[in-house]
Amino acid sequence: MDCRKFEITLISATDLENVRILGKMKVHARVSLSGGAAANGFEKRSPTDKHGETNPAWNHTMRFAISESMVENFNTMLVVKLYCKRKLGDRYVGEIHTPVKELFDFARSSGGSAVVCFPVQQGCVNSQGMLRFSYKFGEKIMIDKLLLAESVAGLNLA
Repeated sequence: MDCRKFEITLISATDLENVRILGKMKVHARVSLSGGAAANGFEKRSPTDKHGETNPAWNHTMRFAISESMVENFNTMLVVKLYCKRKLGDRYVGEIHTPVKELFDFARSSGGSAVVCFPVQQGCVNSQGMLRFSYKFGEKIMIDKLLLAESVAGLNLA
């Protein structure tokens, strides 16, 4: 099966809605790929920014292995959800959704990587700030080569 490495670096968010009544906002992100058969709702989490409040910065990189079919159709979505950490449970701040194919097509013209900003939405409410991230697609490879590379280099794509 053909697949690619997909790397996303969450850089920062700006002008998020303050969802705390008391205390400081401490924001983290949960990143997932949805809609593709191989995605299976797998989610990764960034560290919590404890200082930026409504303007958090992470500079945190996450790596995924995605099938070529996930890159080629508009059903696979990159979903980044932002949460404010609280003792009584995390509070939802907002999210972005974008098709992986659109990211791939946009990055193809610039060598396979790009830096982008997306408006953070809360349900159907208009923008609640901006999320900035960079991403990069690797070359198309066969899954057997990927498994070999993981075992030799000790890479953790999960």
